[in-house]
Amino acid sequence: MQIKSAEFIVSNSEVSKCPSENLPEYAFIGRSNVGKSSLINMITGRNKLAKTSGTPGKTQLINHFKINKNWFLVDLPGYGYAKVSKSTKKEFQSFITDYFKQRKALVCTFVLVDSRHTPQKIDVEFMEFLAENEIPFAIIFTKTDKLKPRAITQNIAKYEAEMLKEKFEYFPTYFTSSSANKNGRDDILNFIETINKDFNTGNL
Repeated sequence: MQIKSAEFIVSNSEVSKCPSENLPEYAFIGRSNVGKSSLINMITGRNKLAKTSGTPGKTQLINHFKINKNWFLVDLPGYGYAKVSKSTKKEFQSFITDYFKQRKALVCTFVLVDSRHTPQKIDVEFMEFLAENEIPFAIIFTKTDKLKPRAITQNIAKYEAEMLKEKFEYFPTYFTSSSANKNGRDDILNFIETINKDFNTGNL
């Protein structure tokens, strides 16, 4: 897939105010320091589409971007470690939960996981939430340029073992990525393109 256009549409904290167009929607979410904004910019080829910052937790709203005029990329607030007040964090959790449970246009959620770390409880618990609510998702292991291939493989294997030990029957589709060297960009976009075709033919 080639990205020909990427435009910001709306930011809000209410699901009812999300775009009403019948287009497939892909949400990106992860811990606040996982490199989500950099990944979104790398995937779309737009350096400033999503705001990047040295301070984790900058994304605090549901942000919709229309890509190629035929699908939405949704940048969601990160979970965990963001330096915000408890009341604000509770508000994040509330409208994020509403989004996942109510947004019918959502066809896949990309859960971003830092490839440098062994399984984090907060990541596994969030994926359990998605699975329990029958929300399709895939994993993107980020920052792979910072590790040797063997270490990446070992950490992914640990995630697989941990998730299969818990409530999962199989390990989800996953991708490895690096915003620094654009690793994984084509694989992620091709995956989205395949789902878009199923959406457009009524198979979703």
